[in-house]
Amino acid sequence: MKLSVALITKNEEQNLPDCLRSVTFADDMVVIDSGSSDRTVDIAKEFGCRIFMEEWKGYGPQKNSALDKCTYEWVLLLDADERVPEETREVIRKTLRQPTADAYSFRRKNFLHGKWLKHSGYWPDRQIRLVNKNRGQFQGVIHEKWVTNGHLIDLDVPIEHYAFSDYSDMLKTLNDYSSLIAQELYKTGRRAHALSPVYHGIGMFLKIYLIEKGFLDGMDGLVTAITKAGGSFFKYAKLLEIQRENKK
Repeated sequence: MKLSVALITKNEEQNLPDCLRSVTFADDMVVIDSGSSDRTVDIAKEFGCRIFMEEWKGYGPQKNSALDKCTYEWVLLLDADERVPEETREVIRKTLRQPTADAYSFRRKNFLHGKWLKHSGYWPDRQIRLVNKNRGQFQGVIHEKWVTNGHLIDLDVPIEHYAFSDYSDMLKTLNDYSSLIAQELYKTGRRAHALSPVYHGIGMFLKIYLIEKGFLDGMDGLVTAITKAGGSFFKYAKLLEIQRENKK
C-alpha cells in the first residue's frame, strides 16, 4: 500500500522542517495552508509537497479537505508540530503491507522544554493518525475527531509532539483556544452560569495535578495544571461574555 501524508498549516516555519523530514518515506505529501506569512509554503515546496491555499474552515473541515486531495487511500495525518520516530515509521510500513483495520491510533509523547511529560494528562494521549480516507471523516470544528464505522486498532508505538516552546506559548494557546471553544459552545446551544468558570477551572486543576499526577512532572506539571485550569475557566467566562453580548 502506498501512503499519503496530509498536514494543515499556518505560520509553521519553525516546526515544519522536522515534521516533513520525519515522513520522507511517504509516497505523497499534501499541505493545506491557510495564509501563512512566513516561510511555511516555501519549506513545503522544498520538500516536494503538493500545496493548496484555502481559507480557514475549522480543524475538522480543513483536515477533510486535505484528505480529499491525497492521492492514496491510506493517509497519515499529522500536525506540523508532530514527528514520526524511526520505530514508528517501521511499524507503519509493516502495517500497510497488509492492513487489518480501517484506522490506527498512536500513543503521543508530548514534550515541553525538551522533556517528555509522562503525566499531567499527556500520556498515553491516544491519537488516530493513520486512516483509510474512504472509511471515515473528521467531525468537529475545534476538537476534531475521526469518525468511522470501521475497525480501529491501537498501535503501541509513539508519535512525538512539540506543542509548546515555552510557558508564554502555552498562555497564547490558552487564550486562542478558549475563545474558539466558547464561540463553538454558544453556537451549539451550550450556556454557562455565573459559577461555571469557577468550578470548571478548579475541577480541571485537581484532575490534572492530582488525579493525572501532574505533580510528578515538576514545575512543568504545575504550570500545565494551572494553564489547563485557566483554559477551562476562560472558556466558560468567555461563553458568559458572549451570552451577555447577545442579550443586548
